[in-house]
Amino acid sequence: MSGFVDLHCHWIAGIDDGVRTPDEGVDLLRRLRAAGFELVVATPHMRPAMFDNDRRALELAFAAMCPRLVGREDLPEVHLASEHFLDDVVFGRLVKGQGLPYPDLGAAGGEAASGARRARGVLVELSPQGFPTHVQRRFFDLGRAGLRPVLAHPERYQPVWKDDACLDPLLDAGACLLLDVCALVGKYGRASRKAAEKLLDEEAYEAACSDAHRPADADVVVEAIEALEKRVGRAETTRLLRDGPRGILGL
Repeated sequence: MSGFVDLHCHWIAGIDDGVRTPDEGVDLLRRLRAAGFELVVATPHMRPAMFDNDRRALELAFAAMCPRLVGREDLPEVHLASEHFLDDVVFGRLVKGQGLPYPDLGAAGGEAASGARRARGVLVELSPQGFPTHVQRRFFDLGRAGLRPVLAHPERYQPVWKDDACLDPLLDAGACLLLDVCALVGKYGRASRKAAEKLLDEEAYEAACSDAHRPADADVVVEAIEALEKRVGRAETTRLLRDGPRGILGL
């Protein structure tokens, strides 16, 4: 299988907890391409006090990596976004247009036949221990700002382990769910694996991704894709790894 699109990957060197060197970043991209990913979006963290990156810093880091990719036919197409930790600071940046949502790669910037501009996907993450009480309102506010929240790895949040109905208010606010496929092979423990399997059975995910941080993660991704296909079949695997991500990018 090929033609996959990875919406969540940390291949830009030295900017967060992803790859440490440019060579590692290129190697990770090469391995993901061999695993079937033809387009990979870099999503370095924007999380104050941990990875205090702003839009400008991430754009510069992306630009510094790009010359190393030129002329490499063994690498995927690449783009830049960010994984936004939805605290007060980052939320404020997003509603002011200072975040890094997914690029809209569709024709005419995503304008529909009616002339309306569709919402751009934006990757967001929450605290793994618990959801803020105001998170649904913030998701609505992002929608009013022309952004559609794409919730990173919901299967890794402790409230979801207890009852995945906690995601319903977020879905009602316009969010979609992005599976970290490696949860299916136990990378994050038994609770995350079981939550991922349940959400898959409920057809709750819009798309799946690698969330790869190191070149060796690509081997786990290959194993996880096999586990995904075994559980949901080839057609659904294709939807999660190709069609769903392409839709989020406006393709």
